[in-house]
Amino acid sequence: MPSNRTHGLQTQDGRDLATATEATRPGVLLTPPVDIFEDPQAITVLADMPGVTPGQLTIDLHEGVLTITGRAEHPNGAPERPVFQEYQTGVFQRSFTLSEAIDQERIQATLKHGVLRLRLPKVDRAKPRQITINTA
Repeated sequence: MPSNRTHGLQTQDGRDLATATEATRPGVLLTPPVDIFEDPQAITVLADMPGVTPGQLTIDLHEGVLTITGRAEHPNGAPERPVFQEYQTGVFQRSFTLSEAIDQERIQATLKHGVLRLRLPKVDRAKPRQITINTA
């Protein structure tokens, strides 16, 4: 079973986040599901945020807490009206606590087809390396 902790990143369970976060505006507050991957160089976070466009997405980093917030709205087409909808509209929000193992200056984000990809590079001292043995 996957853990909700990895080296350098701690996530909160969606249920905990919903009780810890209060919306200041009316509407639905959604917790986007995430997948987290780690390699020797970085941690990658994928967050599903259907309906969110780059202009409706903010990513804040404050005191070691990375918060993603995006507003999803159904597209409005003049001749179209909703018949069936599988995803909710509202505000997506999720927070992650970063450790000192993450190089916060080099974090990258891309949003494509409703999937946010965050690349959190590790600082050099946190990367695994092999020590050369000298024979003198």
